[in-house]
Amino acid sequence: MAGKRFILGFILGLALVFFSWPGAQTAQASCGSVTCFVVIGSQQQIPQVGLLTVNAIYNYTPMRLLSGTNGVIPGLDQANRQMILDNHQETRTITQQATLDLNYGLTERFGLQVTLPYVWRTHKHIDGLGEDGTNGEGQSTNFSANGIGDMRVGLKYNVLPTLRSMVVMGFGVYLPSGNTHAHDSAGGIMESTTQLGRGQVGLNPTIYQTYELIPHRLNQFASASYRHTFRNNDGYLFGDEYMLNAGLNLVTTPWLVLTGQVNYRYLVHDNFSSSLLQSAPVGTPGGLEPIEIDPTIKNRAVPTTGSTYYAFTPGFQVGLGQLIESSWTNMTSVYFFAQIPFARDSNNSLAQGTSYIFGLSRSFQMLNPS
Repeated sequence: MAGKRFILGFILGLALVFFSWPGAQTAQASCGSVTCFVVIGSQQQIPQVGLLTVNAIYNYTPMRLLSGTNGVIPGLDQANRQMILDNHQETRTITQQATLDLNYGLTERFGLQVTLPYVWRTHKHIDGLGEDGTNGEGQSTNFSANGIGDMRVGLKYNVLPTLRSMVVMGFGVYLPSGNTHAHDSAGGIMESTTQLGRGQVGLNPTIYQTYELIPHRLNQFASASYRHTFRNNDGYLFGDEYMLNAGLNLVTTPWLVLTGQVNYRYLVHDNFSSSLLQSAPVGTPGGLEPIEIDPTIKNRAVPTTGSTYYAFTPGFQVGLGQLIESSWTNMTSVYFFAQIPFARDSNNSLAQGTSYIFGLSRSFQMLNPS
């Protein structure tokens, strides 16, 4: 019955990625990227002893400017430790991510989770405002990269295993396995926040709760998580991330579960150890160097990072084993979600739009429980 309840976890936003690379480079901008996050199943529940649950997940996350914003943000030159205000104008970011998520039951209460993402990211912006172009209008710059993202390894413990309820506490560590030195179309190394990996270790405690309101028919769930990533060698510190999710699952037939959930994410401002400069206004002759405001290299909040995001996410899960009995469909399900934002604040930068998640879950009995 555990598969029918469909209340098993969520995918964490990995994005806001980080870069670390020494040497000369052009000044880049403080653009960022995120991925969608929802409770999608088979990620936070602890499987029975010796059971391996494999999730193959794909998500598509577009980011565009909100109405009433112009997308003008600071540029970050990490090699020279410079933050250049009004140096860059955002256009769009599209992130696609394929995630392999493995959950294994070590004991009746302890579980091991390993998550490995593969990321495709494209980004477009206008760089060098006040510097490049005849009238300081900047130049269009594209960025595209794909590869392994930051791997997460975690342990989970079922605090309250009863017939109708469950409370799972977890603690994960993000490992800096993602690429941090991809180049943009102008030949410069792209900034930290758009790279595929953060380049630094992150800590990620989680909690998940569920209760069957109507046994085998209707249940509620809630989850919360926190992420802290340490400052990198270039002086960049990603802002802490807080996420809350809550929703209901309805078993309509033995093979179809409908779900609706509300998702919330709060990202604190990033921080960069740098001096502070100001780009010349657009409309002045190109080729002007930024004006130095404060040459002291110190920790400064990046003003156009950080965001607040609320979304409603409807979705469904189809239990293939209940729909078609065969060895191929046994303990297998597929699911789909659409994450639809209803309130966002992105500090004049790009904001996450409607995102989509497709997934397949399959369990394998590796050891016979004693």
